[in-house]
Amino acid sequence: MNESANRLAALRAEMKRAGIDAAIIPQADPHMGEYLASHWQVRRWLSGFNGSAGTLVVPAEGNALLWTDSRYFLQAAEQLAGTEIELMKEGLPDTPSIESWLTATLAAGATVGVDAMLFSTGALRALRAALKTRDIRLNTTFDPIDSIWTDRPALPKCPVFVHDEKYAGRSAADKMAEALEGARMHGADALFVSALDQVAWLLNIRSSDVRYNPVATSFVYLGPEGNVLFIDANKLPADVLAYLDRQGVTTQPYTAVKSFIFNLSTRRRVLLDPASTAYGILEAFGDRAVEGTSPVAMPKACKNDVQIAGVREAMKRDGVALVHSLMELESRMAAGEKITEMDVAEILRRKRSEQPLFFDESFGTIAGYGPHGAIVHYEADEKSNATLRPEGLLLIDSGAQYLDGTTDITRTICLGDPTQQERADFTLVMKGHIALATAIFPEGTCGTQLDALARQFLWQHGLSYLHGTGHGVGHFLNVHEGPQSVRLNYVPAPLTPGMITSNEPGLYREGVHGIRCENLVLCVPALDTEFGRFYKFETLTLFPFDTRLFATEMMTEAELSWVNTYNERVCNELSPMLDADARAWLESKTQAI
Repeated sequence: MNESANRLAALRAEMKRAGIDAAIIPQADPHMGEYLASHWQVRRWLSGFNGSAGTLVVPAEGNALLWTDSRYFLQAAEQLAGTEIELMKEGLPDTPSIESWLTATLAAGATVGVDAMLFSTGALRALRAALKTRDIRLNTTFDPIDSIWTDRPALPKCPVFVHDEKYAGRSAADKMAEALEGARMHGADALFVSALDQVAWLLNIRSSDVRYNPVATSFVYLGPEGNVLFIDANKLPADVLAYLDRQGVTTQPYTAVKSFIFNLSTRRRVLLDPASTAYGILEAFGDRAVEGTSPVAMPKACKNDVQIAGVREAMKRDGVALVHSLMELESRMAAGEKITEMDVAEILRRKRSEQPLFFDESFGTIAGYGPHGAIVHYEADEKSNATLRPEGLLLIDSGAQYLDGTTDITRTICLGDPTQQERADFTLVMKGHIALATAIFPEGTCGTQLDALARQFLWQHGLSYLHGTGHGVGHFLNVHEGPQSVRLNYVPAPLTPGMITSNEPGLYREGVHGIRCENLVLCVPALDTEFGRFYKFETLTLFPFDTRLFATEMMTEAELSWVNTYNERVCNELSPMLDADARAWLESKTQAI
């Protein structure tokens, strides 16, 4: 609390010197990423709130405010308690947007300060337009953080390595040629890419600059002047430099990107995606910028046959690791050993790390016992770390990065005899999960059009959840990727064969329990009829659902059959990779209901 107060006071002193009446501190970096290297964790440093989404607004006078979404309502309330910072629950009808709050609070002639390198082009334009209606100025060069964060972490310096084509399925040269062709379709003769996962995919390179996300802090330019990777040279071993040279890519320092842009020919036409390009970069390009959807996004999202085969193998190894993890958890609890939420996370990481091609976890494990399960993105620490007891529900959301695929799975596990409410809540969630998993839909369908399938049974009982039902998943890349999404708000990207998306409806009773059931699904062809082409989902994840939690009297025969068929498939695919004890354990968990 004292640290936050002191840091906000230092920020306000800089605001006063710069004539800033309110500063906006987003959770962002110059690459518009969801997950950030420690160097850009400014909002976290100022506020103490460590969720991956949220924006801090600091007025010169009055309390600071933090906007975040439903995944973090409970977590933010706890972490902001005792500070001056007010929680603004984004997305609720009575919560104003940041723009609305600023225009209602600040006087005409006031100045809002932002760093244009931390705002996407679209977001900054919307902010500028909203402020202009009240004659509020926008200063886009307000960047005082280095002067007040005296021990700010340096830019990440993790070494880069090549993601072998035997896993990637395509060469970087092939991808770059396709991307440039996509740029030409927009009337451009060059392409600039800021998004770290797109750079990594495009060049078949990986690193560890962002925790859990195997990306390298960099930009890439493809054009007549040549293909240029902007990156710290110290991160590139000799073999990587040689590889980039063979792919036709030269390098320049990461910090040289703007000078390179300024020196480009004024005749150059460069495609930039306003959703993933910082406004500060767009400003540097000026009239040379052509705005349009990145031609990298869809090819990256639609996995090729090599990638899909790799993910299927990664799912098997991940399932084996989960079997061994839950066996150890049950054995240690049965022996009376004290097991905490942090112990669960340690077991999972250890067992996964024993699997071939393991690189890292794909995000921080969520192991929420009892009421902690209702905190959607909960991550236990020394203060919150709860001890498991032989009762109640344990929600485990975890995943791994393997060289041949990324995994993300959530299971809700009963640690004792389930109550009627636990079984009913779990079954309603699973009915929605099954409905989405078995959907057949026409070509061109986006996730928004399918989202209600997963919520319908909860809605019938006056229940719901506020987070999205599904997010895209990368291939040995970010566990959250676009462009597709399954959620209530409109996301226009169509679900397309090769896309891997999560299926994770949930239900959260504050102070009681949380339930979420997540598999990853692959979009595949289903039918061709006189009405067009239809798609469906293939479930990729391989680990059983806890059969003790199903209220079978609430289920149809088709739903029961889906659960039994899925669990049987899990047993059949994992058993050959298990020893006798693990096979027996898995067989007991996959008995038909």
